[in-house]
Amino acid sequence: MWFRRRRKPDFDHPVQDLASLPTGSLAVVGELRAATQFRRRLLDLGFVPGTIVRAVRRSPVGDPIAVDIRGTTIALRLDDARQITVRPVHG
Repeated sequence: MWFRRRRKPDFDHPVQDLASLPTGSLAVVGELRAATQFRRRLLDLGFVPGTIVRAVRRSPVGDPIAVDIRGTTIALRLDDARQITVRPVHG
């Protein structure tokens, strides 16, 4: 039986937080640095390490931001987005 290996994303930048990801950029979710209950909520929303996320837009005043993850657009406060580390990838 043959198995296909998943191709690893092509990382082009070091780890950063989700709040600093430029609009339109793709990234892979890394670590969740949130407290236990909020961490569980982020996992329920799809912020699982290894998942692709895309920054969609920012509000005119900068907070909140909208991101696409697993086909769903989710709005996050900047303070919450700073608790999610990501690695930007080439689209």
